[in-house]
Amino acid sequence: MKYGFVIDNRKCIGCHACTTACKAEHEVPVGVNRTWVKQVEKGEFPDTRRLFSVMRCNHCTDAPCVTICPTEALFIREDGIVDFDKDRCIGCKSCMQACPYDALYIDPETHTAAKCNYCAHRIDVGLEPACVNVCPEHAIISGDMENPETEIAQLLSRHPVTARKAEKGTNPNLFYIDADEASLVPAASEKLDVSLWSSQSHGVGHFAKEAEKLANTNVDLLGELYKFKHETESVPPTQKAPRTVQVVMDQTKEVYNTPDKGILWGWEVSAYVWTKAISAGAILVLVLALLTGSIETTSFLWAAGSIVGLVFLTLTGALLVKDLDQPFRFAYVLLRPHWSSWLVKGGYAITIYGGLLALILAAMYFEWTALIYPAFIAAGVIASIVAIYTAFLFAQAKGRDFWQSPTMAIHMFVHSFMAGVAVYLLITLGTTTEPSWQQFLVKTGMIAIFINLFTLGMDLSITHPTQDAKEVVNMILKGRYKTMFWIGTILIGNVLPLLLFFTASDSSMLCALAGILTLVGVYINNHIWVEAPQRIALS
Repeated sequence: MKYGFVIDNRKCIGCHACTTACKAEHEVPVGVNRTWVKQVEKGEFPDTRRLFSVMRCNHCTDAPCVTICPTEALFIREDGIVDFDKDRCIGCKSCMQACPYDALYIDPETHTAAKCNYCAHRIDVGLEPACVNVCPEHAIISGDMENPETEIAQLLSRHPVTARKAEKGTNPNLFYIDADEASLVPAASEKLDVSLWSSQSHGVGHFAKEAEKLANTNVDLLGELYKFKHETESVPPTQKAPRTVQVVMDQTKEVYNTPDKGILWGWEVSAYVWTKAISAGAILVLVLALLTGSIETTSFLWAAGSIVGLVFLTLTGALLVKDLDQPFRFAYVLLRPHWSSWLVKGGYAITIYGGLLALILAAMYFEWTALIYPAFIAAGVIASIVAIYTAFLFAQAKGRDFWQSPTMAIHMFVHSFMAGVAVYLLITLGTTTEPSWQQFLVKTGMIAIFINLFTLGMDLSITHPTQDAKEVVNMILKGRYKTMFWIGTILIGNVLPLLLFFTASDSSMLCALAGILTLVGVYINNHIWVEAPQRIALS
């Protein structure tokens, strides 16, 4: 048994009855939707037409939202319906990043994720979903696709159908008859900045303030239209200048869609990736020195590295909790783990890493000499996992094509060494450490920067496989993030520190300045890599 939907676009009239029925059945708040009808206008006046496409959860066979969910709040039933349990949700928004179809949202009242669940409570008692019952044209067909006697199975066998973003490998179970690419592919239609049909006065999560600004813009626009109409009508007919109204539609335009959810993972995630890099780098740099025999490490460096690692690891945990919409449920990641999610694996790695750092400090304080070396090596191994696990979490976010890059883990691993070098250049400033220690840091920092620049070049110059990923690259190199990237990431974070390392490797002050610039550059780089892919529309 496998339930699915067929949307017959030959019949859909765009009446939004399905949207209304869904909201009434599930008490869906204003500003978010489980089901909605996307409208796209196509053609050139007067030869134009409006396309309607019902959008919702695709109840994928290989649902990425289920894979990434750290607490099994999302799960697949035996009948193929992807359902959710709001009592387990921690509001991490990972499922929203994983879904290529923009089907999930954070409920502004419960602060937990929600989506179309196929009206599972109705299915369990032999009824059809509310949207199917209310559709006046019978344009939405539901049922068991594996039962050849059902209407949906017969439609699928007789008609060519289209699925949204099948290339994502999610095996969606929502199919369209007579679908137009302009309505199914987000990049195929122009997005209007202001729409009189889809504005809202409040947003969800990080988008709340931006949505309010857009709403005010729409109010101003309506005010100007009213003012123009009033002034025009007040002029006697004989004094009115002739006016020609021409509507030209030379390309496809999206005129109605679900409201943009904005940046789901905001500055907290960018900052947590940064603090995590510092924490991991504080140990990785020492372990590198220890294993290569480049320099003899001292108890001061071991203690300083462990303290820095523990402090920034604590900040990492605090930022992770702050980003949750249900922060008091943060322990569910460890107590109710879903092991397919890299958020769970990362949570356990952070916990173990913190324990090892505390053990190192305790061993040094109580002079448990035999424990220090093995604990340090173990901490180095776990630090490597802590440094890169977020790259695998981002890779599970299938809705964001740019995050699927295999270089993401390299970025984060190299950033940890860059951050570690920067921190040691600062904390050893003015101390009596050996000159060879600064030379080791400078050499390590230079190598890390060279690798980072090479990785950036490869990541941004090699052709990406999807249009969405190409658009992100364009935003970074030439669009809204170009100044931040070229000045913040490249110049401040890489080129200037590299020049300082080359020309002033003997100056502790200038090397410390290079460390500060490196930390600034790493944060800016993380901010761009986290935020830019979220600018791409998913529906």
